[in-house]
Amino acid sequence: MHGLPVSSGGANPVRAVLLSGGRFVYVLNQGTPTNGKFPCNANNPCLNSNVTEFVVGGNGVLTAQGTFYTQGSNPIRMVSDTSGNYLYILDHDAPSGQYCGTIVTGATECGDITVFKVDGTTGRLSLVSNAQLTASSGSSVTYFPLPADPIDLVLASGYVMTLNGAAGSAQTVYPYGYSSSSGQLTVSQSAPQVINNGSGSPVSQATAIVYAARIYVLDNEAITVTSNSSTTTSPSQVLPFTIGTNGALQSQTGGAVPGDPTEANPIYLISESKGKFVYVANQSGASASSGSGIAGYVVDPASSQLSLIAGEPFPTGSNPQCLLEDPSNQFIYTANANDSTVTGRVIDPNSGVLNPMHGSTGVFPLNGPASWCVATGRTN
Repeated sequence: MHGLPVSSGGANPVRAVLLSGGRFVYVLNQGTPTNGKFPCNANNPCLNSNVTEFVVGGNGVLTAQGTFYTQGSNPIRMVSDTSGNYLYILDHDAPSGQYCGTIVTGATECGDITVFKVDGTTGRLSLVSNAQLTASSGSSVTYFPLPADPIDLVLASGYVMTLNGAAGSAQTVYPYGYSSSSGQLTVSQSAPQVINNGSGSPVSQATAIVYAARIYVLDNEAITVTSNSSTTTSPSQVLPFTIGTNGALQSQTGGAVPGDPTEANPIYLISESKGKFVYVANQSGASASSGSGIAGYVVDPASSQLSLIAGEPFPTGSNPQCLLEDPSNQFIYTANANDSTVTGRVIDPNSGVLNPMHGSTGVFPLNGPASWCVATGRTN
C-alpha cells in the first residue's frame, strides 16, 4: 500500500487493535528493556511504553493522532470490547504492591489492567478509574490489580479474564465482571481459579487464553492419549471450558484436546465464521524436521468436542505471531516473525482444509518481523 509502512509510535510493538467500523487503530508499544534483553519485568522494566492512536484514511494509510500511557509498567496485551468503546490493557507489573492483597491474600506483587474509554469522534483515550478501590488519599485507584505474572487476557460473556502465573508454577485464570456501559471492572470471584491440564495437574506452561464461542486455554505441555490400542503423545494441548457462575470455568465434556503431534508452542486460536472448524497457530515444530504450522480441528455440532482435520497441520511462515480469518470469510492468514512474511491459505468450507491460494504462493513479504495482525472490511 502506498504510504505504508509508518512508524508505530514507539519501540517493540506487540499488539494492535482495529476498532469496530475501522476508523481508529491503536498500537501497543512495549518499549525497550532496561538491560536490553526481554522479557521486561519489575527488575528489568521496559522504558517508553505507550499506546499510539492512528486514524485510518480512505486509502488505508495510518496517521498518528496521539500517545497514551498505561498505569502499570511492562504492558503486554491489549483488547477492545465489542462496541469499540473501551480498551483493556494488560500490564505485567502494577504501579505498587499495596493493592495486590485485594486479589491474592498476602500478595506483594501483582499485574494490572488499565482501562481506557474511547472518544467515538476523535478516538482519544481517557482513563477509567477503579470504582471498587480507594487510595489512602481518598481518591479512586487508577488500575485494576491482578495476580502476579499475567500472561494474556480476553473478553468473554461479560467478563475480562486473565491467564496468570510464571512458567513452571501452577497457573490460574482470574475473571473480572465488566460493564459494557461504563467499562468498569468488578471482582466476581474471591480467588484465582487453578486450571488443570489433561493429566490432572495444574497447568504450568500455558501460552494463551482465547474466547471463540467458549474459553480455550492453550498449553505447551505434553499429553498422551490412547485410542483403539494406539498411543499418541502430543507436545501441546487445547483445554476447552464453558463459563459458569461468576466467571468460573468448567471443563468441557471430553476434556483436554491433544495438539498436532508434530507442532509445539501454540500461540493463538480462532473459530472460523460458521463455527464448524477451529484453528491453532503453533510457533514451532515439535522437532528439527517439522516447522511452524496451523493445527485444524472439526467441531462436533452436538458435543462441541474437537477432532483433528485430515491433512493438517497446514504450513505457515516461521514463528507465526497471530492468526485471523479475513472479513470475506474465505482466507486464513498468519503474520510471521522469523521470516517477515504473511502466509495466506484458502478455507475449504466443507472439510476445513486450508488449501494453497490459486495463482499465488500465498507468501507475502513484510518490511520487518511481524508481531500482530488485524484486518478490516473497509474498501474506501
